[in-house]
Amino acid sequence: MAFDFAAQPFFTVVITFVFGPYFVSQLAPDPATGQKWWALAATLAGIFVALGSPFLGTVADRAGPRKPWIAAFAVVKISALCLLWFAAPRSSLLLAALLIVLATVAAEFSIVFNDAMMPRLLKNDEIGRVSNVAWGLGYAGGIVFLIAALACLAGSKETGLTLLGLTPAFGLDPALGEGSRATAPLAALWYVVFILPMFVVTPDRPRGESVVAAMRQGLGDLAATFREIRQRRALFHFLIARMIYQDGVNALLVLGGAFAAGMFGWSITESGLFGIILNVVAIPGCFLAGMLDARLGSKAVVIMAIGCLCLATIGIVSTSPDSTLFGLLTFAPPADGTGLFESGAEKSYIVFGLLIGVAFGPIQASSRSWMAKSVSAAEAGRYFGFYAFIGRATSFLAPAAVSAATAFAAQRFDPVAASRIGMASLIVFFLVGLALAVRAAGPREDPLAS
Repeated sequence: MAFDFAAQPFFTVVITFVFGPYFVSQLAPDPATGQKWWALAATLAGIFVALGSPFLGTVADRAGPRKPWIAAFAVVKISALCLLWFAAPRSSLLLAALLIVLATVAAEFSIVFNDAMMPRLLKNDEIGRVSNVAWGLGYAGGIVFLIAALACLAGSKETGLTLLGLTPAFGLDPALGEGSRATAPLAALWYVVFILPMFVVTPDRPRGESVVAAMRQGLGDLAATFREIRQRRALFHFLIARMIYQDGVNALLVLGGAFAAGMFGWSITESGLFGIILNVVAIPGCFLAGMLDARLGSKAVVIMAIGCLCLATIGIVSTSPDSTLFGLLTFAPPADGTGLFESGAEKSYIVFGLLIGVAFGPIQASSRSWMAKSVSAAEAGRYFGFYAFIGRATSFLAPAAVSAATAFAAQRFDPVAASRIGMASLIVFFLVGLALAVRAAGPREDPLAS
């Protein structure tokens, strides 16, 4: 649980809400160049994680302990984050992008080893509850850090003040992006402090083979895992289902804010507040899902979460600037158009967004617990490595489907309608993923589960 609390601010603040926008809008000479480099960094990180996770998981299973790997990748992540302080406006985009790639890859590899510890540390019927509570605590850590960054550090370059109208702490200069840049080394400090309980009090596996010997055998183990997993039909069917519905989840999270911004003309403030609302709602959603996972099982929580996301997606694509539910409920225009979320359609969109917030934590946490319940402690590293790989292998499909459907619809409809039709393609990913998840045997029904 401490690991998730420590790790999440990097993703919430550095990648999504503060340093990422700074990279695009201030570090780069223009937004188009910044977006190109940021997307390239994300793509490279995804490729390295997808290719490296299965191999590292097999090596760790043979070498034994997980914590030395987490510590080694922590050194890489912390070093890269601290060096991002020097990414001043108009400095090297290449260097900053490489540091982001290093930090992201190290963070994702660490997650593989952390997740692989669960089957050994927990009884099978405790995994779902702990996984969901840990995920909720991760969101809590991200929100606390984000609010602190927006309130005290990251000032507007136009006004020089933070979101609360305060002068940035420590004399940080907004014109130089110092508040945004400071979030990277501070996220590193947060990680160091809150990951310590995992290192100090959590038992690890005994030492096995040397790392060199484990690496020599790793490729053979990896090939064996690919062959073996097809024989474990319940687990194989779950992984295929997750590959599809997780594509929809990732695309909905990445594109939902941009879809609303285009639909309603939201500012960065409104888009940021929408993101905060989703994360705040996700915390109690994870705690509730933890209880349901313990009672009903991981499969039931995953199915409910997919259904919730499917309804939410139908809701948001049914919403236009003046109506929702495909025109069944219409709204009067806002009085002056200057308030936050002032129109009825925007409020309706936020309601559907709450469904996303409730579901997107549990669907990931209970997927993790489904996996952890399905493998033994001795093989968890290689299987969680494969789990990371299959979660990345087709991550381009859902965004590509939205893009293609939007482009096709734009030839026949107005831009607002085309945008809604494009987002509606995500419903297919949820429905197919739901059908496959229903058919897959859960850990309670799988005779080969741990």
